[in-house]
Amino acid sequence: MQLFYNPNISESTKEITFDKEESRHIAKVLRMKEGDTFKITNGKGSFFDSEIMNANPKACLVKILSQDIQQPLPYQLHLAVAPTKLNDRYEWFLEKATEIGITEITPIICAHSERKIIKPERYEKILQSAMKQSLKAYLPILNDSVSFKDFINLENNSADLKCIAHCEETDKKSLKSILLPNKKVTILIGPEGDFSSEEIELAKKGGYIPVTLGESRLRTETAAVVACHSVAFLNE
Repeated sequence: MQLFYNPNISESTKEITFDKEESRHIAKVLRMKEGDTFKITNGKGSFFDSEIMNANPKACLVKILSQDIQQPLPYQLHLAVAPTKLNDRYEWFLEKATEIGITEITPIICAHSERKIIKPERYEKILQSAMKQSLKAYLPILNDSVSFKDFINLENNSADLKCIAHCEETDKKSLKSILLPNKKVTILIGPEGDFSSEEIELAKKGGYIPVTLGESRLRTETAAVVACHSVAFLNE
């Protein structure tokens, strides 16, 4: 199935024109023409069957034939992950987490963070591409980057389970031992230098449970993907 993304489609949409980038991909790369059909998602839970009316590589016009509403994930997962020193590692996490199944992502700037500036436009493109590649109808929410302290103080406390995964040799629970299906979960993943002791204590005061993701010491992006998969696997 060939899936495209356009956030402007709703149930009342009859026709829509793609931007230049997507139009070129449709008409030039895929060599699609008038009468060809494909699916579109708005990233908000719907697939739309469409038919090309004008295969203009600068402004491809399609008509909407039908809508198919998809069920959301049976769980909600918010991962707050510190940006990695090498940006491509964080991008890899964004891609894989989207493929596996995630609801919301927040880059958090921590005391030991070596990267404190991100490119949200680039990250959004990666999320969109991963959503299309994995044939999903929901685009994860990407929040603005925020300091660790502000995240703890401002984060919505409606999560059923809040965890902080860190490497300090203190009492921690196994993440898989405390996860329950169909819940709203928030998990904090720190930078290469881990969370500071002060950050761990602040999180604990905010109701976060210290957890371990296994015996191995994992890179930031690996830990985030393991946490994501653990939640998804439990909810299968």
